[in-house]
Amino acid sequence: MATLRRLDSRSPGFRAELSQLLAFESAQDPKVDAAVQAILADVKQRGDEAVLEYTRRFDRIDASSMAALEIPHAALQAAYEQLPERARQALTLAAERVRRYHEHQKQSSWQYQEADGTVLGQQITALDRVGIYVPGGKAAYPSSVLMNAMPAQVAGVGEIIMVSPARAGDEQQLVLAAAYLAGVHRVLTIGGAQAVAALAYGTASIPQVDKIVGPGNAYVAAAKRHVFGVVGIDMVAGPSEILVICDGRTNPDWIAMDLFSQAEHDEIAQAILLSPDGDFIEQVSASIERLLPTMPRADIIRASLAGRGALIQVASLDEACDIANWIAPEHLELSVADAPAMAAKIRHAGAIFMGRYTSESLGDYCAGPNHVLPTSRTARFASPLGVYDFQKRSSLIMVSAEGADTLGRVASVLAHGEGLQGHARAAELRLKTN
Repeated sequence: MATLRRLDSRSPGFRAELSQLLAFESAQDPKVDAAVQAILADVKQRGDEAVLEYTRRFDRIDASSMAALEIPHAALQAAYEQLPERARQALTLAAERVRRYHEHQKQSSWQYQEADGTVLGQQITALDRVGIYVPGGKAAYPSSVLMNAMPAQVAGVGEIIMVSPARAGDEQQLVLAAAYLAGVHRVLTIGGAQAVAALAYGTASIPQVDKIVGPGNAYVAAAKRHVFGVVGIDMVAGPSEILVICDGRTNPDWIAMDLFSQAEHDEIAQAILLSPDGDFIEQVSASIERLLPTMPRADIIRASLAGRGALIQVASLDEACDIANWIAPEHLELSVADAPAMAAKIRHAGAIFMGRYTSESLGDYCAGPNHVLPTSRTARFASPLGVYDFQKRSSLIMVSAEGADTLGRVASVLAHGEGLQGHARAAELRLKTN
């Protein structure tokens, strides 16, 4: 059985119960943190030699050089061409959809001219080099390759370097094929904190990148935290989350399986249903009990649902929206009659899946929008990974002689007010009469 919490928004202690359910301890394990700091310092000092040593120790790959850990670009193309037809078509379609969606995000430079000839604007430029971390120790994730590398390619990043722990077999071929489609320039079979360190600090064989993106285990997450500031990072993601709002008119088996789709990630993933229909909640509960034994990852799903899952009855769909905005979930499914109208009431969510036919899993693989999303209530202030994460903005200012006279007088007053006479004099020297 999967024991899920049953909550009712009308009970006196509901908010306290919900807060307890949502609470997640994100503090880094001191032992993990200490180990990561030691690895980062070692790679920073010894470079490739340290990376090779940690690769032998943790991944059990005895490579004599970094060149032995790099996959030639021709092998990426070969992996794509040698895929079975069905797999190649699916991967190609997914890549095309992800690229097309992200092309809409690309920003352009702009400027305008004022009456006195002063020109102001913003120049958009792509990052020079980024590192993509793709998990690969226990499984293969071609979708992670597409979602992390494709927006970088669309942004115009000069060089995309992908690192991923080595994994043999057909699944690895999918990962390499995805790297080919997403425009990855270099692929190295290294992982863990040592791979993050190599990207952040640079080694003789791996140039320093400007930003590191992509998910990983606790060691990778800790490493990204520590190198932030030396390089940029996307985010430090928490456990996977799904929140479903349903009016009670969707097939309960569909909703149960949508909850499973995130619960199967790991034991600390979170799956929650909000519905005003108590009878429907009972139907979903029955579907969960019936379908769970059929799932290959049943033990993980069961632990996730028992530990952090919930079936919550709410007073109305409007109240469900209010609760959703407070939760700010990573994935939000609106399985209701008029999903677009409800979506207009949602302010905080990583991705909003509208309608009964829009399963969250489609967004993970091939709908088009990015599946790298803010978790742990950070959707209140954070956004999905996108092209904008691989572009930066520089302000453009070109002041005319007339503008220097007008603006210089304003700047002079303010600079003197702040006690910064050098600032004031620099502006005053350019006045028409100084």
